[in-house]
Amino acid sequence: MKKAIYSTIGFLSLSFACVGALLPLIPTTPFLLFSMFCFAKSSERLSKWFVGTKMYKKHLESFARGQGMKLGTKWRVIGMVTILFSIAFYMMQTTTIGRVVILLLWVAHVVGFLFFVKTDNELKEAKKVQLL
Repeated sequence: MKKAIYSTIGFLSLSFACVGALLPLIPTTPFLLFSMFCFAKSSERLSKWFVGTKMYKKHLESFARGQGMKLGTKWRVIGMVTILFSIAFYMMQTTTIGRVVILLLWVAHVVGFLFFVKTDNELKEAKKVQLL
């Protein structure tokens, strides 16, 4: 019974991750991590299947190996967020508070990605410095 519950929750979380891959407002990585956890608890077969998916390889593989996010991926996410937030900003022409909130969320997202999400190259450089 536990395995069936973990499988169901894992697929539900994977569904949210798929939506998050299309809409940057929904986080993809936490849902993928939770899916990976649930699939590992449910069955070895599901866990192996999940690790072999394109979504895992694109979003989690480098993270799981401790390598950080690729620079191109960071810029794609920032670009998508900018496009979507620009549309929302434009559509809220009469709502000043809404525009301020969207602007603050956009700034927080860009700052977070640029300064807090490690880039693959930054982690390699940090490891080189540690070795010296």
